[in-house]
Amino acid sequence: MEKRRVVCSRIWFLAGVVVTAMSVAARADELAQILRGYEIAPVQLNLARKDWALVGLGSYLVNTTGCNDCHTHPNYADGHNPYLGQPEMLNTTEYLAGGRVFGPVTAPIAVSANITPDQNGRSAGLTLAGFLEVMHRAMTPEMPRASFCRSCRGRFIAGKPTGSSARCMNTCGRSRRS
Repeated sequence: MEKRRVVCSRIWFLAGVVVTAMSVAARADELAQILRGYEIAPVQLNLARKDWALVGLGSYLVNTTGCNDCHTHPNYADGHNPYLGQPEMLNTTEYLAGGRVFGPVTAPIAVSANITPDQNGRSAGLTLAGFLEVMHRAMTPEMPRASFCRSCRGRFIAGKPTGSSARCMNTCGRSRRS
């Protein structure tokens, strides 16, 4: 009986070590994404009365999951298109201002929305609930990645989106119409 207790306590200790290591790795991953969000932001980020970590993570998500690809048009500043052999520079003047036409110009399927922050710092003027609704439901079919799975949504609402939020948008970001 005593031997069995020792074995059980060792198993629980090992499980605790594994869970702690996983938690530390997740926090390190999230911190790396937050810092990377600041490194790759092509515009000055407004931190006034905002959570530093959420702003950095938001920049990471916007700039690595494709939001800026459709919502910044044209993508590159005049004379700075790397596909034309020019030095690369993003179009910061039109950053996230929308206007990209999908489909024929004469009969567009969709035009990307302006998602720049309004005077209150809200993306496209949306409340958190409105933003999450758009992201969760991907109300338009031309937004293939723009949906959070339920677990990502919960972390975002709680103000604690872990590093897995970015992975979620890349892996389970599919339209959920219910």
